[in-house]
Amino acid sequence: MQHGKLKWIYLTILSLIWGSSFILIKKSLIGLTPMQLGALRTVFAAIFLFSIGFKSIKTIHGKEWKWVSISAFVGTFIPAFLFAFAETEIDSGITSILNSLTPLITFVLGVILFSVRFNKNQLLGVLIGLIGSIGLIWEGAIINPNQDYSYAFLVIIATFGYGINVNIIKRHLQHLSPMAIANGNFVVLVIPALCVLFFSGFFRSEILTSSELQTSILYMAILAVVGTGIAKLMFNKLIQISTPVFASSVTYTMPIIALIWGLWDGEKFSFYQLLASLVIVFGVYLTNKKASRKPLLNNKLTSL
Repeated sequence: MQHGKLKWIYLTILSLIWGSSFILIKKSLIGLTPMQLGALRTVFAAIFLFSIGFKSIKTIHGKEWKWVSISAFVGTFIPAFLFAFAETEIDSGITSILNSLTPLITFVLGVILFSVRFNKNQLLGVLIGLIGSIGLIWEGAIINPNQDYSYAFLVIIATFGYGINVNIIKRHLQHLSPMAIANGNFVVLVIPALCVLFFSGFFRSEILTSSELQTSILYMAILAVVGTGIAKLMFNKLIQISTPVFASSVTYTMPIIALIWGLWDGEKFSFYQLLASLVIVFGVYLTNKKASRKPLLNNKLTSL
């Protein structure tokens, strides 16, 4: 199948998978702490990926491991904990909308760290997207006074990690297979994740016998295998057959799925939050537009 059609299929499937991830995080946190959730998610995803493609790490050589390691921590490990902590205070639907800033952050980091060219419309899109995100956080804090919306900035930090990750894969790991990148990531992460899990108190006998915990682990296992393992393979492939900004545009449609789940679970979502969300989407749209033949602005800063 041609890459032009295939990339849209990948984008659609990823939107469905990752759009459902936020409610799975919420349900997993009923019996797990954020530290346990982030660590278990990494360990379960590692087990799954090792079982289907561990041999692929033989194709990773020398200095490539540096970029695989950076990709692992900023694109998987750190965001897993940031999202878990964020959803202890803010709704899953709002978290998904804030995550839609990823294409904007990807674009900005591409300009600053990877010498990507940009035009005025794209710069305007970044500014509009940021205004929308501020409005979303502001209104969320008003209608949910019992929630601490400072935790929303954890999601924004995570989008920076995603932005760095997609640019690294596109620039430095393009020649590796998605399976090799994913397995390489989790070879790096599995030991740190097990250490976090051990010190989190997860292995205490009274915790392991809790029925609440067992249900949470089931949600987390689905999140790890489907939302992290399978989705990571697909996302790495999507980056390779498209552009970093197009790949990160999966966040266009993710919030739709996440909001449906959130409303079903009793979360609040106001008209003004809808307007702020549309502002963010419009900003992402402008940023994702193809540059003109002669870009009006060009930044040639040092690469990462």
